Amino acid sequence: MADQQSLNQLLQWGIENSSASQSDPSTASHPKSDLNPKLLSELLGGPSDADLMRMAMTSILDAETPLDQKLIAWENLELLIEQIDNANNMEPLGLWPPLIKQLKNEEAEMRRSAAGCVAAAVQNNVKSQEIALGHDGLVDSLVKLATEESTQAVRKKAISALSGLVRNFQRGLDEVESKLPQEVWQRSKTGLDASDMEQVDTLIARLRERSAARA
Repeated sequence: MADQQSLNQLLQWGIENSSASQSDPSTASHPKSDLNPKLLSELLGGPSDADLMRMAMTSILDAETPLDQKLIAWENLELLIEQIDNANNMEPLGLWPPLIKQLKNEEAEMRRSAAGCVAAAVQNNVKSQEIALGHDGLVDSLVKLATEESTQAVRKKAISALSGLVRNFQRGLDEVESKLPQEVWQRSKTGLDASDMEQVDTLIARLRERSAARA
């Protein structure tokens, strides 16, 4: 239910954009109010960002949905979770488990899109980093994609997701470093410092160089 202030904003917007107001020369010089699209959606009962995120995942998981439509749903989901509040809302919406499962999808484009959404959710977002790390299989799946995946585009997205997961997040970096194969990364006795961007960049650069060499 919209509050009184929201209703007043809608009323003002409606008056200013009415045919009577637009035909009145005396109103031409008056600045018009901008109605927040999100507010308008809420007032008129349109889908919220949470609804759109659920709808996107439903399309992604629907066996009857064609691949091209699934990829559009992935793009929409990634765009939504680039916003920190939406990324943090993935946990209460129950979106992390199905997202992580898609990292093992047989279709490369689905794996790439899933990794891209992980990258968007954890970038510069400590809360989302902590939530993501708490889900079994995420780091294992991303490390496997980054080091063993045959499709370069998928490897690149997985490495981007790992990069977002470890920056300024020590538990994430420790977990990733421990999961990397020794032939990829020789873990030091003291471990890397997640707040030291030079150290983190060295690790991510190593993954990217190794991936590029396989292209």
